[in-house]
Amino acid sequence: MKARFTDERIIAIIKEQESGEKTADVCRRDGISSATFYKYTSKYGGMEPSDAKRLRALEDENGKLKKLLAEQMLPSRDIAAQYPVRRGTMQCCETSIQKNGDARWEA
Repeated sequence: MKARFTDERIIAIIKEQESGEKTADVCRRDGISSATFYKYTSKYGGMEPSDAKRLRALEDENGKLKKLLAEQMLPSRDIAAQYPVRRGTMQCCETSIQKNGDARWEA
């Protein structure tokens, strides 16, 4: 999903409210709800645009590192070799009953 506002614009919205404008007026003008405004405030409050760029870069790097770690810890080929797919090994109860009179599943 594409972000509607850039980090710089979000910080500008917060600064407008901090300069004395009412929160409702700022939200109405920019087309956001008050809940969204307070969510932005909790994440970006007290930041400058350069801080927001640095935060975004760190979040991106953290995501890449998490992906690398997950790939290293759980290689898909080892998991596939550990749990081979068995097809056609289970038989229906009716087939079992016909063969040996027992209603249990056979593997």
